[in-house]
Order: sequence, then structure tokens, then C-alpha cells
Amino acid sequence: MKFTWMKWGALPVAVLMAGSVAMAQDQSASGSQQPAEAQRKEKQQDRIASGVESGQLTAGETAKVEKKEAAINKETRADRAANGGKLTSAEKAQVNRQQNQMSKQIYTDKHNANTAHYGNNKVGQRRENQQDRIAQGIKSGQLTAGETAKLEKQQQGINKQVATDRKANGGTLTVCQKQQDNKEQNKASKNIYRKKHNAKTQPGATPKQ
Repeated sequence: MKFTWMKWGALPVAVLMAGSVAMAQDQSASGSQQPAEAQRKEKQQDRIASGVESGQLTAGETAKVEKKEAAINKETRADRAANGGKLTSAEKAQVNRQQNQMSKQIYTDKHNANTAHYGNNKVGQRRENQQDRIAQGIKSGQLTAGETAKLEKQQQGINKQVATDRKANGGTLTVCQKQQDNKEQNKASKNIYRKKHNAKTQPGATPKQ
């Protein structure tokens, strides 16, 4: 009789445990799902990050594609706000068309003749390090498209100045010019840190460890 009570008494516990596991699995599955447009945005950002890291995308090219991505994100947020947090079928189709255009632009920029040249000197190594930090921020979701566009525009300005200085000095930089470049990169470095550690993250992005 004692054995029978234990057998039937354990049954509800087993059922409860099974139900809890099922609920946890359902919650996990629903939590891991993202809207299609969010998944598409994350994939685009991963492609941009790989292009920045490899040097296939210059600072100027990255700034332009991220500016476009930021505009798409802003439009998507406005559409969601106007429709109770959702997108209509027409709006989803519009976002998809815009992301298709973005995808082609990223491919074109990554496969054209323009590449980021850093060189083996200290100035080149510093520029490469900054780009690696930006790429990591894009991949982790710490940098939004808008933040990345601004950071890359800043890098583009520094790169243009360095190129102009080199051209005026037979391909080299003077000591003063190297010091000026280092000051500008120090400012850029602080800017990268602030933007990576503020409250803003890529919408819908899944941070990567």
C-alpha cells in the first residue's frame, strides 16, 4: 500500500516537471526568434563588420552604407510606432526591398578596387586597430548603424588628412604630422569607447560573445 501511494504520489510531480521543461523550451524558442527584418539587419551588419576587418570596406564606404542602414532602421521604428509595434505586409516588403539594395551596395563596395591600406608603420597600425575595434562593436551589437557611420566618417577625415600630408612630403609624414595624427586618433579612440559603452545597441541584434 505504501508502494502504491509513492507510485501515484510521484506521478503529479513527474507531470509537473515535464510541463516545466516544456514551458522552458517554449520560452527559449520564442525568446530566440527574431522578426525577419531584424535577422536581415543583423546579417547585413555582420557582412559590413567582416568588410571593415578585412579592409575590403574603406572608412568612407562603411560610413555611407551605415548611414543608409541607419535610415532604414529609423523608418522601420517609425512604422512600428504607427502600427502598435508591428509592420504591415506592405511595410515588410518595403524594408526587404531596401535591404536588397543595401546588400548589393555592400557587395559592390567589398569587391571594387578600393581597399583600406594601413601599412606597417605606427600610423597604419593605429588605423587598423581602430577599425578592428569598430568591427568588433558592429558584430557585438554595441555600435548602432548610426554610431558606426559617425565613427567611420571621423576615420575618413583622419585618413584624408594623412593622405594629403604624405602627398605633400614625398610619401612620408613629418614628426609634427605624426603627432597630430596620434592626437586625432586619441580623440577617435575615446569616441569609439563611449559609443560602445553607452545604452544604445543595434535594434534586434543578438550580442555575440
